[in-house]
Amino acid sequence: MTPTIPLPPKSAAALLAAFLVGLYPAALLVRRYLLPPTPPPTPAPKRTTIMQPARTDLDPPKDDPYTLAQLAEFSGSDPSKPIYISIKGTVFDVSRNTAVYGPGGSYALFAGKDASRGLGMSSLKAEDAIPDYAGLADKDRKVLDDWHAFFEKRYNIVGKVIDHPTVLAEQREAEKANL
Repeated sequence: MTPTIPLPPKSAAALLAAFLVGLYPAALLVRRYLLPPTPPPTPAPKRTTIMQPARTDLDPPKDDPYTLAQLAEFSGSDPSKPIYISIKGTVFDVSRNTAVYGPGGSYALFAGKDASRGLGMSSLKAEDAIPDYAGLADKDRKVLDDWHAFFEKRYNIVGKVIDHPTVLAEQREAEKANL
């Protein structure tokens, strides 16, 4: 039997280091030549949105007068008529998006109405789908203004509501200020 000579601790560490130094390059060679290449990272998926892009083919705005009662005739219940929604007294033709504003659509509640208050409050309650937005908080007013800007970029303006309570009140206030 051949006697084994125990290595001192320093030599064991040196042997381990030499083994690892030899093993690391071998692992690199295996990875490079024997394993399939690592695919590049996949880019993050594009975020999809239900928001329509701004349109570049809108008609020039019209200024046809509508009362709130007349506006109600354009609710989508009569398929022969367009669907209109008013925001802050501006009447928009949303007929091209009947899936959303037509009967059964997620925003059908607003069709044929000036729904300024409901849009400003981000509310889909029937009692909020009214034209009077005078009492909205500043943050809700900002939301309402954002909705108005959104619609201006995507839907044709077909007229103005002539008996809108908040618009009329604001006009009276402006006239008083100019006297």
